[in-house]
Amino acid sequence: MPLGIYISVPFCRTKCSYCNFASDVFSRAVFERYVDRVCADIADASDTAREMGGTFEREVDSIYLGGGTPTVLEANQLHRIFDAVRSQFSVSRDAEITVECAPGTLSPELLSTLLACGVNRVSLGVQSFIDGEAAAVGRLHKRATVLEDVARLRAAGITNINIDLIAGLPHQTADSWRQSLDEAIATGVPHVSIYMLEVDDDSRLGRELIAGGTKYHAHFVPDDDAVADFYLAACEKVDAAGVAQYEISNFARVGFESRHNLKYWTRQPYLGFGVDAHSMLLSSDSSAEVVRFATPDNLDQYVAAAPPQKTLVTSAVALEEKFFLGLRLNYGINLDDIASEFGGSAVTTFDRVIADLCRDELLQRNGSVIRLTPRGRLLSNEIFQEFLGVPRVSPVL
Repeated sequence: MPLGIYISVPFCRTKCSYCNFASDVFSRAVFERYVDRVCADIADASDTAREMGGTFEREVDSIYLGGGTPTVLEANQLHRIFDAVRSQFSVSRDAEITVECAPGTLSPELLSTLLACGVNRVSLGVQSFIDGEAAAVGRLHKRATVLEDVARLRAAGITNINIDLIAGLPHQTADSWRQSLDEAIATGVPHVSIYMLEVDDDSRLGRELIAGGTKYHAHFVPDDDAVADFYLAACEKVDAAGVAQYEISNFARVGFESRHNLKYWTRQPYLGFGVDAHSMLLSSDSSAEVVRFATPDNLDQYVAAAPPQKTLVTSAVALEEKFFLGLRLNYGINLDDIASEFGGSAVTTFDRVIADLCRDELLQRNGSVIRLTPRGRLLSNEIFQEFLGVPRVSPVL
């Protein structure tokens, strides 16, 4: 089965107040050492896979550069990364090759570099088309910048474009959210990702919200009910425009679903390189189905070649993953397929959980297929917890 390749670029022009990723603003002097490390890890990929106990596959059908902001790298640094991948892997001719871009970073030179590297999909971190909302969280672009970037990408021949939006930003209202949705739809892009603001202590805005403070415009963040309403309005509005929801946070026109991200949700193998990059490979150890491993989330530790952390995924854990990853997708999970893969008792194990969630209208069941309801998508994290640690039912012999 072909691999997906994920490459993390943890550098930004500015750190957005809501960001809880392992990214930050660093001196450009660090970039070269980081690219050296990434390229060295790519060269050692087969050895790393063997050391982690995973089976290695050279065929690749998706590459994703995420961040941070990969487009802050120099042209020669981007070329080096893509050259390193192609020197170690066989990239299929129709591979989906995505780069995340901050609006306003697509200079003519950079656009030429992306094309030369084979990039055919770009994800724009817009978050809001309302200039004041974007500025309040540290974004450097304006609405006009986004529209110019979309036009520039299309003129260059890159039409597979995603726009990210966040529901729940400071100062956001029902009217301003509707404006952002209308703007995204009007661009005609084939893919839109809609996230609800995450409130946790891994971001400056999240910490301020938890503390009840006013820094970073925290006192202007909409309440939970409003954010839920924004998300539900987006699901209805974007879907009605022909950009259909296929995953909790993702919407696409037919044929433009993110092939790379589908690997995560359908548990296909992938390799990650760079800071806080995760990998999943089929296990060469008979005691586990797959092996997962992750690089350090600290830049200094990563550049110093700290080893990845390994986790063997047993059959029991794989079954749990099948539920909580598969339920992210709108088409849901076929219980007959799970029974074929894990045995009939695997489904029986979750009969009570499924029945309770259906009763509470968080899941809906049609024959052997279960899927989240619209309300269930709002409470997805709580629902996924219900599938963890459920005692297995022993088969009757």
